Amino acid sequence: MSESLYALMESRIPGDRSRVLLETGDGGSYSYAQAETAAIRMARALADRGVAKGDRVAVQVDKSPEALFLYLACLRAGFVFLPMNTAYRPDEVDYLVGNAEPSVIVCRPADVAIMEGIAAKHDGPLVLTLDTDGTGTLAEAAEEAPADFPMVECAADDLAAMLYTSGTTGKPKGAMLTHGNLAANGLDLVESWRFTADDVLLHALPIFHAHGLFVACHCVLLAGASMIWLPGFDRAEVLRHLPRATAFMGVPTFYVRLLAGEDFNREACAAMRLFTAGSAPLLAETHEAFSARTGHAILERYGMTETGMLTGNPYDGERRPGSVGFPFPQVEVRVADEQDQPVVTDAIGDIQVRGPNVMKGYWRLPEKTAEDFTADGWFRTGDVGRIDERGYLFIVGRAKDLVITGGYNVYPKEVESVIDDLPGVVESAVIGVRHPDFGEGVLAVVVPAAEDAPDEAAIMAHCKEHLANYKTPKRVFFVEELPRNTMGKVQKAQLREQHADLFKG
Repeated sequence: MSESLYALMESRIPGDRSRVLLETGDGGSYSYAQAETAAIRMARALADRGVAKGDRVAVQVDKSPEALFLYLACLRAGFVFLPMNTAYRPDEVDYLVGNAEPSVIVCRPADVAIMEGIAAKHDGPLVLTLDTDGTGTLAEAAEEAPADFPMVECAADDLAAMLYTSGTTGKPKGAMLTHGNLAANGLDLVESWRFTADDVLLHALPIFHAHGLFVACHCVLLAGASMIWLPGFDRAEVLRHLPRATAFMGVPTFYVRLLAGEDFNREACAAMRLFTAGSAPLLAETHEAFSARTGHAILERYGMTETGMLTGNPYDGERRPGSVGFPFPQVEVRVADEQDQPVVTDAIGDIQVRGPNVMKGYWRLPEKTAEDFTADGWFRTGDVGRIDERGYLFIVGRAKDLVITGGYNVYPKEVESVIDDLPGVVESAVIGVRHPDFGEGVLAVVVPAAEDAPDEAAIMAHCKEHLANYKTPKRVFFVEELPRNTMGKVQKAQLREQHADLFKG
């Protein structure tokens, strides 16, 4: 029996395959049967052009129903799906293609000349196109292909997808995710978040990222549910469709934007049962404002490209602002010291995880893979955190973001929380930059509110009142907005680079 993720999804499709899987914002719809036929035809078209089980299929296209069907085609045929951020520039795509060595690249029609140039440099993978309206050379090939491609047998350990990490330090690494990894995590989420065939997910996330592709789509496909498929987050469109949805998944920025108008209220959310947040930290202020406005508590969860989802606040029970909750059913989490030994309750240490959701390793990087796993098989997340007496996990920051000043460790999240508590502060980012006396100096970059914003002296005085002196920023800078990647994560590496010479001389 095949252990492929596609086989698992097929076993959970509703008996009536005429049921709607996906409805577009403009009123178009696709049933489960239509999605399956589209996936079969795409798999046949690719196989007829020489793509075989285990081959990588690199994809840089805008979000569309056909883009989802291409992912399903890869799962069905045993191809390895390699989504690429639509914001990647040619040099970034060139690196990924050279590293992953895909058999085919699927791109937007407007990018075909660029992609053919990249392909020519790397043993000439086939270049096909797919547009948002469902046209393109791949769509044409699929239209002509017979709908008779049998599902390829896959073991749980066979690769299903390869997602490249953001590469904020060094070159991006390809996280190898197996059919077993994705299946285990998907089932955990369906169970934990109570997804059923009656659910309607409002999908406004991109699908080149684990959040939109795996977390959102797998909950729907493994529950036999349906989704409203938006090309991206548009506040007016989300509000228009929200009354017909039961679930919504977003990055914190989505929720901040929804709260920006009084038309987002309890009435707008009357049919909803679940809002989740991830991909970046959710400010406690946003969490509390959302609850007050809508009566719903956002369920914040924590995951990584390499592992899928790891922990989440409970569906039933307290969803604690600032916490990412408890491990999902098949996941183990521990906080460990430098010797990889568990620390006591509430002590800060390295977050390590273990479970069937954890990736197979990094593509062609055995040394890096070995480095990121402990001797007893736990994956080092690179995040720093603590577990309180009730078992809730709190993320303190990234290990690479740790500031060491005068021999003392400063965890940016702790300082950011103090600054963010000040009236007139929207949010902040704390970093360390080179300092001639202390090794690193603590620096805060603050987004002020339009009114009643504190100045640098007020922020530093507030920090000195609530924090040890060594944790207090030596300088505070103000910006209109913090630099973020496409999933809303603050790009601290960019901030460090901008302020690298601050304390020189």
